[in-house]
Amino acid sequence: MADFSPTVRHRRLLQELRKLRGAAGLKQEEVADHLDWSTSRMTKVESGTLRISVNDVRAMLQLYGLREGAEYEALIQLAKQAKERGWWHAYSDVIPQWFQVYVGLEAEASSLRNYEPELVHGLLQTEDYARAVYQAARTTDAPDEIERYVSLRMARQDVLNRSERPMHLWAIMNEASLRRRVGGARVMKEQLRYLAEVSAQPNVTIQVLPYAIGAHTAMLGSFAILAFSEGVGEVTYLEYMTGSLYLEKPEELRAYTLAYDHLRASALDPRGSIDMIAKLVKEDF
Repeated sequence: MADFSPTVRHRRLLQELRKLRGAAGLKQEEVADHLDWSTSRMTKVESGTLRISVNDVRAMLQLYGLREGAEYEALIQLAKQAKERGWWHAYSDVIPQWFQVYVGLEAEASSLRNYEPELVHGLLQTEDYARAVYQAARTTDAPDEIERYVSLRMARQDVLNRSERPMHLWAIMNEASLRRRVGGARVMKEQLRYLAEVSAQPNVTIQVLPYAIGAHTAMLGSFAILAFSEGVGEVTYLEYMTGSLYLEKPEELRAYTLAYDHLRASALDPRGSIDMIAKLVKEDF
């Protein structure tokens, strides 16, 4: 499966367009007026919530004073790539737009740092564990819809095994996520064994945050920090039941990076974490 991500190309394109607008000394309102757009549309375009055509990009570049040349052509090519469909579009029947954005970012992230308090991270789940999670969380969905969700989750895991630039995953899981019997004893033991197995990959690091640590910096819930090698800045991702948030301001990124550093320091080291997982496999569920 290709790791090409139109989502990341789109975000990079918007970064470059914002820089060019700033260099031209233009405000959003002035650009909107020139392009015969509403200010609201211009705001949505620059925030990434509204896609723009290649012709719109050409008009913006002309307004910003960028003449045809290598940089101009590179941005036009980026605009064309940003309009292509990612592999996850095949699952658009079961995933909302807000989550498609995340999958697009995840598909091309060079690294992902994640904390999970309640469950094993999706990129580390076995098929049976994932199925049990969806059956519990999506009680009104038909069995075939559940299977589509499971299929998508398994497809996403290719980012860890791709031949070129595999993602570096650093996953910190609360002890509760390992002790909660999801899917029954057999499924959970299989899941724990898989965690021990996948942790041997050089691009995967697993840490367990034990109960004994008490209060910690992520008491308010899970979060993920995605980094990219495409010139796109880091993004902190927060998810709730019906949507998500993407935090990109420097002060927001600093706060979550500091919180993650504290979690890493508080958690068992990777060797100790795998020892705990191995011990849990032997316990009765």
